[in-house]
Amino acid sequence: MKCVNCLILVAFFVLGAFANAQAATEVKMTGDVLMYGSYFSNRNFTGWNRAGKNTEDNFEVWQRIRVRTDFVANEAVKFRLGIKIIDTWGHGTFTAANPTSGIAIPTGAGGANNITSGVQIYLAYLQFKVPDTEVQVTAGLQDVNLPQSAMFSNSPVLAERVPALTVTAPLIPDTLSFVTGFIRLFDSNQTFDSTSTSYNWLTNEYRTHQADELDAYFLTLPITFDGFKATPWGMLAVAGRDADYYDYKNSTEIPPAGGTNFGETLFSAATMANGPGSHHKAGSWHNAQNLFYWVGSTFEVTTLDPIRFYGDVIYGAGAQNDVKSAQRHGWFMDVGAEYTGFDMVIPRVFGWWSSGEDKSSGNGSERMAYIRSNWGPGNSFLFDCTQEFTVGGDMNVSPVGSWGLGASLDKMSFVEKLTHRLSFFYLRGTNSARGLRLANIMTTATWGSEGNYVAMGHDLTDNESLVSLNFDTKYMIYENLAAVVETGWAHGQFQESVWGHKTYHRASNNGDNEWKVAFGFSYKF
Repeated sequence: MKCVNCLILVAFFVLGAFANAQAATEVKMTGDVLMYGSYFSNRNFTGWNRAGKNTEDNFEVWQRIRVRTDFVANEAVKFRLGIKIIDTWGHGTFTAANPTSGIAIPTGAGGANNITSGVQIYLAYLQFKVPDTEVQVTAGLQDVNLPQSAMFSNSPVLAERVPALTVTAPLIPDTLSFVTGFIRLFDSNQTFDSTSTSYNWLTNEYRTHQADELDAYFLTLPITFDGFKATPWGMLAVAGRDADYYDYKNSTEIPPAGGTNFGETLFSAATMANGPGSHHKAGSWHNAQNLFYWVGSTFEVTTLDPIRFYGDVIYGAGAQNDVKSAQRHGWFMDVGAEYTGFDMVIPRVFGWWSSGEDKSSGNGSERMAYIRSNWGPGNSFLFDCTQEFTVGGDMNVSPVGSWGLGASLDKMSFVEKLTHRLSFFYLRGTNSARGLRLANIMTTATWGSEGNYVAMGHDLTDNESLVSLNFDTKYMIYENLAAVVETGWAHGQFQESVWGHKTYHRASNNGDNEWKVAFGFSYKF
């Protein structure tokens, strides 16, 4: 593995040297470095992983280095290559203590393909403008974030680095444009499908093709008027029954608290529970391919500036033409306001609501399906959102299937170069207790362990709640170098009848509390 790491680095620098030798090519390098220690206590409120089989290590020292190199031919053409190194001190050179599956990394036989090396190519795309137009084309491994209003970080449906082809073009200058694209999230078998699955006596041949891809197509239409912005958008995903949904994590970063997979975020409980013995595919689907779709819009109103309003509404559904128990659909909405008239602080208030599971598993799921959530207001360590220290920096609470209210005092500054952020949250589940209990029992029986579909603290019933407080501080030592402290506390109230005696009482013994303290440095160049 060290040889592989060396080859990646050598290839990277050879490309740079080659580009420098070309008179017509300009090389630009940017990047960022994080070095920090993280103390996280009582992850999942138990101190165990979601399956309840591993115990946490409270303190780790992380480092993440990202280098982005642009090979610029002219104003219209460039190629970007980004490498990323993530590891923990004391574990080994360029290796990660908690390896993960990448969103576009194929699985190996018999289980998840974990990235054991900390050296990764995380961006690799060609970008150019169509001659004599403002139409921009980007092809390759790139960031794709579905629209979301500025207060709420990124999308609860899809915000990730994925292999994609995207096209951006203005329609009405400074008023209306569009962004469209195709994403291949994964193709499980890659070039050749696995061994023959059936014999067609009419054509005297074996049927070898398998529906083992997850593809998506999206369109966004950003609209801007004086004092008002909106971005209506839509996305379609074609999900093949034979794809290995459970072998892929929903992040190219190291997932917090064990991470989630595509089965959890796309499927109903019945689909998860009725999979085949390999537990990799959507075997209970009657259709070889199922359509998932999402429609929504963002809203930002600044006509009353310095008072600003933000909001989003999303509806998503999938497998609607399959058996009833396989269907999944639901709503997600958020709204917020801020006041920007003060010099020393920006106060914000916000809330959200998402539909939750009903009492039955036979009629499918009433939670909105999603691919990769990166949503969260106020830098809350409840959600994977805007933390400075991204790796292992959040509790991995799902905003889907919950409602909540919060307030934040952002960009507080009383001393030059020193800023603070204080945020408070209260959230409660919208899921039926019986619905989550059935989902937990069904999927645990199939998979042999808890936490594969729903988990305590990640998902909440309508009788359960969380409160949290986080306080974050940043001091700019130099223009590009900051010392950062992130702290968080959360307290939960849970139901033993849903999660079981062992998990419930382990959390109770910890006071139903979860803690985080992280300190380190952020350098951007």
